[in-house]
Amino acid sequence: MDSRRRRNMQRKLQQLRSVTNSSAVNKASIIVDATRYIEELKQKVDGLNSELATAESSISQGELPMVTVETLERGFLINVFSERNCPGMLGAILDAFEELGLDVLDARVSCEDTFQLEAVGGESEEKENIDAQVVKQAVMQAIQNMD
Repeated sequence: MDSRRRRNMQRKLQQLRSVTNSSAVNKASIIVDATRYIEELKQKVDGLNSELATAESSISQGELPMVTVETLERGFLINVFSERNCPGMLGAILDAFEELGLDVLDARVSCEDTFQLEAVGGESEEKENIDAQVVKQAVMQAIQNMD
């Protein structure tokens, strides 16, 4: 019975080690790594909840559009949504892309009642090393400058 419990515990520790990408070999180190991993996950969840609350607040107050930017292998996926369509918004966003050196590789836009943009922007050769946050800030700034 004792050896079965020991094997079961060892198997569970190996699963924990695998899930947390730990390279530790002893029980205590595996548990410490798992604790760190859980803390990192909690921080990510808190950050995402904060972003979501900010986005929901902005949308419900009719403020600036919601802008999300995801990093792709070579470029970014940019999504913009606004409950109101503002004349010139698309032009302002495209100008921001140009200033950043992003080439629009693919885009879908709807400007009837609401404004929706989904675009894939690729980094040009001469301008590299911009991150998703820089792209998001540039798009938000371009929209703010329209008013």
